Amino acid sequence: MGLPITLSEIAPRISAGAFILNSGLGKRGADEEAAAGMHGFAAGTYPFLGNVPPQQFAKALSTAEIAIGAALLTPFVPTAVAGAALTAFSGGLLGLYLKTPGMRKEGSLAPTEQGLSIAKDSWLLGIGIGLLVRGTVDRQERRVRRAGKVLDKASKRAVKARKRLDP
Repeated sequence: MGLPITLSEIAPRISAGAFILNSGLGKRGADEEAAAGMHGFAAGTYPFLGNVPPQQFAKALSTAEIAIGAALLTPFVPTAVAGAALTAFSGGLLGLYLKTPGMRKEGSLAPTEQGLSIAKDSWLLGIGIGLLVRGTVDRQERRVRRAGKVLDKASKRAVKARKRLDP
């Protein structure tokens, strides 16, 4: 039995995984000012985060990024699982972009200068969706192939049994 990934999945998993892992490692030792900045930005878009202390938020964000990056870089993590994690994470990032005033040009999806750094994360969503779909399709294809083999064996047995009954 091989790894739960294919050759075509390696490049997107490495590029997204290394990027997110590096980001998480960079946030690991965030000082109070940096944590407050990250927290304020996120809580402005997602008000439920307002109850989370900034240092705790920064630590949780760092941990989540490290975990997602590591999952993408680990070939034993199934592609559908890594893709689902990346899709959820990048969806949250794009929510910041879409909901935070000043990130987009008026009446457009095009980013302002302030929104450019977050808008670029749309590639993460594309990779996440691609991996999620690929992992799901692969699983279904394997099931279909397995069912075909079982059906083929049963058909051969039926032919042999028929030959024994009808000389």
